[in-house]
Amino acid sequence: MLRHKAFRNVDGLTSFLEKVGPSDVFYSSAYYEDPEREMEKKGWLGADLIFDIDADHIPTPCTKTHDRWICANCRIIGRGLTPQNCPGCGERKFDERTWPCEKCLESAKKETIKLMDILIRDFAFFPEEIRVSFSGHRGYHVQVEREEIRTLNQMARKEIVDYIVGIGLDTRFHGLRDAPVLTGPILDDPGWSGRIARGTYDFLLKATPEELKKAGLKKKRVDTIIKYKEKLLESRKEGGRWGIVKDLGVDSWRRIAERGAKIQSARIDTVVTTDIHRLIRLGNSLHGKTAMIKIEVPANEIEDFDPFTDAVVFKEGKEEVIVSDAPRFRLGDAFYGPYKGEKAELPTAVALLLLCKKAAKVVR
Repeated sequence: MLRHKAFRNVDGLTSFLEKVGPSDVFYSSAYYEDPEREMEKKGWLGADLIFDIDADHIPTPCTKTHDRWICANCRIIGRGLTPQNCPGCGERKFDERTWPCEKCLESAKKETIKLMDILIRDFAFFPEEIRVSFSGHRGYHVQVEREEIRTLNQMARKEIVDYIVGIGLDTRFHGLRDAPVLTGPILDDPGWSGRIARGTYDFLLKATPEELKKAGLKKKRVDTIIKYKEKLLESRKEGGRWGIVKDLGVDSWRRIAERGAKIQSARIDTVVTTDIHRLIRLGNSLHGKTAMIKIEVPANEIEDFDPFTDAVVFKEGKEEVIVSDAPRFRLGDAFYGPYKGEKAELPTAVALLLLCKKAAKVVR
């Protein structure tokens, strides 16, 4: 890692990158008086507000089919999300082999859209102050560039994080109470009150009996909800009439509301946002794990953004490789794999993805 570099202009940066040829390029989200000096002498002036949404932090069933981890100590192998501690020896160092699949990236996109909604509706940031980028691998970066927030310290940024992920929410302070009658927040309420109401509606709309039981509801309450689901959903649209079904008391509604709040919260990497010296991948640079580009996505176009088409750079030529192990995946308009110890002549972008993932070697 080469750090503490500064350039007076784009030409100086470009010349340096051409000479060094790094696999990945990052820049500081912080502003300094003298960025070339060691950290304690740089003179911190402020930092942009950064959010990182990564599929690695979002549990999806497909991770068990395409992701694996190997303990650096005992070499035990597992699939799916990497555990905090190795189940075999208890160590915390792993060799992770993740894959950028469509379902994982779609889940990351949904979290990004939720985050943008919170930033705009609840924090009153303007859309033009928010820059959204596909990271080039398994997620998105959201960067808020407003002068007033640059000098926020770590504690202030932690308050923002807690709000976005819904830490410490108490439904009693958001309108859910049972005296003199059971009432709750309505869909159009501002802030977390409205989010709890909308999240509760979404949860009830799709919840199965099994999901209701996981929320901590007893069988009798689950049966009541399933029986009167349409009535309950209509009552959510009509306002704060939460006590429309007699058998559902405030305790049951609090459990449901907690699930609703979880649906409305955005899954972000909390460490990234609170870090006032954070390094972030340089826009329009290639990601060393995929050879795809970090590309900015206009806020009004994110719904239609397809990273497997829009972030592909190498669109000409072919390369012959030996693929050791790779799941079935899409790049561009075509599907490839699965591969297991076989030779294949592939488009350059596909071959580079496999090479960057250490899943293939070039045929010499």
